[in-house]
Amino acid sequence: QLQLVESGGDLVQPGGSLRLSCAASGFSPFVYHIGWFRKAPGKEREILACISKRTGTTNYANAMKDRISISRDSAKNTVDLQMDRLSPEDTAVYYCAAVVDLDLCPMSWTIYRYWGQGTQVTVSS
Repeated sequence: QLQLVESGGDLVQPGGSLRLSCAASGFSPFVYHIGWFRKAPGKEREILACISKRTGTTNYANAMKDRISISRDSAKNTVDLQMDRLSPEDTAVYYCAAVVDLDLCPMSWTIYRYWGQGTQVTVSS
């Protein structure tokens, strides 16, 4: 059964960094596109970045473009999201999701089919 589990969320001070991990079970992140998203209270869900299944091509949304990096770890079967220079506005639940369709990873959250439960990131002093 295909499953995604996020980890790495935490309480961090403004200006700090976090590395989120999306563990895939039942499939390889090399045969599915993987995206990272977030949902803050009172705001719409938004995509942050995605990585394409075969080529590893990455794409970033403007929201955190200069402060994040998405990567795959084949040994751990994870897709990680490194986040730097965090601010209180980054407080949200962060999710990863997977989809197999299309040649490149889509930048719309509505296209993704398989979702993890999310991990809470809180940025506060």
